[in-house]
Amino acid sequence: MTYSAIVIGVSSGGLNALKLLFSMLPAGFSIPVIIVQHLSPRSDGRWINLLNENSKIHVKEADEKEKIQSGTAYVAPPNYHLLIEKTRTLSLSIDERVNYARPSVDVLFESAAEVYQNELIGIVLTGSNSDGAEGLKRIKENGGLTIVQDPADAESAYMPESAIATTKVDYILTLENIIALLIAIDKQMRTVL
Repeated sequence: MTYSAIVIGVSSGGLNALKLLFSMLPAGFSIPVIIVQHLSPRSDGRWINLLNENSKIHVKEADEKEKIQSGTAYVAPPNYHLLIEKTRTLSLSIDERVNYARPSVDVLFESAAEVYQNELIGIVLTGSNSDGAEGLKRIKENGGLTIVQDPADAESAYMPESAIATTKVDYILTLENIIALLIAIDKQMRTVL
């Protein structure tokens, strides 16, 4: 199977989870990664620089109308929803909060599911609300691969538990095993191409 994008939703405990993810993804990892991390509206983005410094792929804040590129991770800016357009470009919105959040994981996941269909991997990591559960369900309904961090492995179990309760997910794994699976999928895709 060929995957064109990975979308990740994360909240409480997210910085530690993302630091581990980006420290372990290898140089040359080809699948673009698009992330919603719940943030304070006044977050200054220094944490994205921290992720990028410890990553072998490029990690950056998403820009309006930016074309999604291989080997890059895009993070939603504070106080903006991040969506995927049919042209496979990024779009930012200041629409109302969804699940008390802007950016909202559900908004990203639902737009990505429409665009990528079965070429999408959706991942819910640690977090303390139910954001992402409905969006992950939409990814599953559109044929995408769904992965949730094992609640016992998460700093905050509520978000993974909500996703598991809402959808029959494909994988429930520790964060390290999620990363290993992503690396294996990417390696297999590059071997086939």
